Amino acid sequence: MTGVWPRLVLVGVLTILVMASAIGCVYAKHESRKLFTELQAMIAERDQLEVEWGRLQIEQSMWSRHARVEKMARQEMHMRTPRPDEIQLMQP
Repeated sequence: MTGVWPRLVLVGVLTILVMASAIGCVYAKHESRKLFTELQAMIAERDQLEVEWGRLQIEQSMWSRHARVEKMARQEMHMRTPRPDEIQLMQP
């Protein structure tokens, strides 16, 4: 009977270790899925920001078009093209 008790202890310890390992595997899988979901959300956000960046670049190019700048200069700042007699050439 002396050999049965150490075997029961060994089986008990191994059972606890197997259960701890199983719980660790479940936890690791849960964390993996959680991080994957977070990654997918960040990828979607990145894609949305890239679309917005493209729109902003188009908007910037529209605001800085030569025709628009010239129109604003004429209407809002009352600028005009100088007459030939108002032009002076500078010689170096």
